[in-house]
Amino acid sequence: MVESETTSKQDFSADDDRETDLESAYLRILSQQIVSEQGHSIKYRTCSWQKTAALLFSEYICLAILSVPWSFSILGMVPGILVTLSVAVTVQYTSLVLWKFCMKHPEALNICDIGRILGGDSQMIYNFTAVMFIMNNVFIMGLHCLVGAKLLNTLSDDALCTISFSAISAGVCFFCSLPRTLKQMSWLGIFSAATMGISVVLSMIFAAVQDVPRGFSGEPPLVTTLPAKGTTYVLGMSAFLNITYTLIGQITLPSFIAEMKEPKDFPKALWACTICEVILFTLCGGIMYHYIGSQYMIAPAYGSLQPLFKKIAFSFAIPTITYLGALYASLSARFIFFRIFEHSHHRYSNTITGWSVWASIIACLWIVAFIIAELIPFFSDLLSLMSSLFGKY
Repeated sequence: MVESETTSKQDFSADDDRETDLESAYLRILSQQIVSEQGHSIKYRTCSWQKTAALLFSEYICLAILSVPWSFSILGMVPGILVTLSVAVTVQYTSLVLWKFCMKHPEALNICDIGRILGGDSQMIYNFTAVMFIMNNVFIMGLHCLVGAKLLNTLSDDALCTISFSAISAGVCFFCSLPRTLKQMSWLGIFSAATMGISVVLSMIFAAVQDVPRGFSGEPPLVTTLPAKGTTYVLGMSAFLNITYTLIGQITLPSFIAEMKEPKDFPKALWACTICEVILFTLCGGIMYHYIGSQYMIAPAYGSLQPLFKKIAFSFAIPTITYLGALYASLSARFIFFRIFEHSHHRYSNTITGWSVWASIIACLWIVAFIIAELIPFFSDLLSLMSSLFGKY
């Protein structure tokens, strides 16, 4: 018995020593990163947890929320709510696991570094992860080119210049992508999340108060508890993927954590965002589906509102359409930029070379995003494709 107690105490002592060693290594690497930025005009480890929360809100409280009512119309009310809640719980759990991993490996500055660590320091896995990371982000940028064009068409009542409107959206997003730190982007994120929240709330109110949904044919809105008879597997999976992709965002979390002053505070930002998004997603999907019905539902759900209501609600989404695409462009550009200037003063300084390369990278990314938007010009199809390609959680 005495020997067993002694062994147990030694095990606890060994665990404590390991935790102390990990914490010491974490603090050492974190302090090295902060010290390396001192004396430079551009510093990256500057985000508080509140600013990180703003980045998370701007990422999750986005236009894709308005695709959730369409998913509910395919899955039915009960499965729609259950899928939303179950995916949100899974995403929250995996996000916390990812945060704990980043705490043990503060040298991991993005998802690609994590891929390399998990792959036994394999450069091939790092490169594969990098390609998928950039493709995911560029597809999201393409989605925002597409939605920006839809917005301009809606507000101008001119459906003749969709390609031109997509190009205009890409150009505006390009200029919003130019800030080089996430701290600078977070201020825009607060405004973006607030206006998008207003847009979603207005959409729910307008769906309830309008006399009939847009395109009303005389048949009362059809609302089902379960999927309607005849719903195909492909259609049901597309609806599931729409919800899934809207809630998934872990690919960006290491990049956010890497720019926090105190990464240990990240769960505060994560919980605040998750609670709000679950409430907003469930209410938006359920309320708009209840008043619009399956036969009049369009993704995004703005299309099911009467023209005046649609214009009012859609106009509040302008900051989100612009900002969120810019955020993903910034994350992609930052990864490429850091690879080019890994050990160069251009990384931390306001030099002509640094800013020229930064602007060129962003311009190339938005050109590719514009091409994607023109090749796949349908909102729900592009959202489902992105989820099936990149939405692994």
